Amino acid sequence: MLCFLILLASFMVSACSRASRPSSSITVAGSTSVQPFMELLAEEYARLYPEKPAINVQGGGSSAGARSVLSGAASIGMLSRELAPEEKGLDALVIARDAIAVIVNPKNPIRELSIRDLRAIFSGEITDWGQLIGAGERGDFRGRIHVVSREEGSGTRGAFDEMIMEGREVTARAIFQDSNGSVKETVAQDPMAIGYISLGLVDRNVKPLSIDGVAPTIENCKSGKYALVRPFLVVTKGEVRPEVREFLDFIMGETGQKILREEGLITGGQGATALEAKSK
Repeated sequence: MLCFLILLASFMVSACSRASRPSSSITVAGSTSVQPFMELLAEEYARLYPEKPAINVQGGGSSAGARSVLSGAASIGMLSRELAPEEKGLDALVIARDAIAVIVNPKNPIRELSIRDLRAIFSGEITDWGQLIGAGERGDFRGRIHVVSREEGSGTRGAFDEMIMEGREVTARAIFQDSNGSVKETVAQDPMAIGYISLGLVDRNVKPLSIDGVAPTIENCKSGKYALVRPFLVVTKGEVRPEVREFLDFIMGETGQKILREEGLITGGQGATALEAKSK
């Protein structure tokens, strides 16, 4: 009889536990620039609301995020650029704004570049650090420039191309990486490298450069002095499930916006606005 009661109690506890768990997860896919910040949001959401569906965050790039939502493979897409014409059927929300930081190895003495210099470097016109006369305290720093860029379809790449390249192609000699983390790691390990990543991901392993004399700081981004600023979007399609809406409300609420702000993004009154864009 005692064994029966123990088994019954165990069954009831197990049943209650299963009943209290969310029945399904919410898949969020897309931009690797947005991904680390979304993972932080998902972790805090799970901590505060353990009874809610788990948030499954995946990368793949901005274009992949849009396609995943359009195909129904993901409930929420992450983009680090504006919507492309073929993506206009999506509903978009700006959750924050981010600056693109141009980074070099800390051993590189250069402190700033012009947009013209960047265009020449990434197009392959300038190939040696010694060609950059007047670019900071250069000394005798010379050697072939190792250009590190994002892959086609990346939101960061798209924003960089639009703001810097003016229709010119990135040199075929570039090292193409599929995430901001890979770009940062490559530059951190190579004194001759230059790349670009989300400002919110910059740490002491790389050195962000001033562009046309303006440092990539939150203050300069807010004031409009720093030009390389792009939106971080989440996208959905049509009516969303209530549990998806609850997570979106969390992102845009006080707690979610505080998390993003503390990670170096521009949020809320600093510039994040909802896009009234249900594409027609």
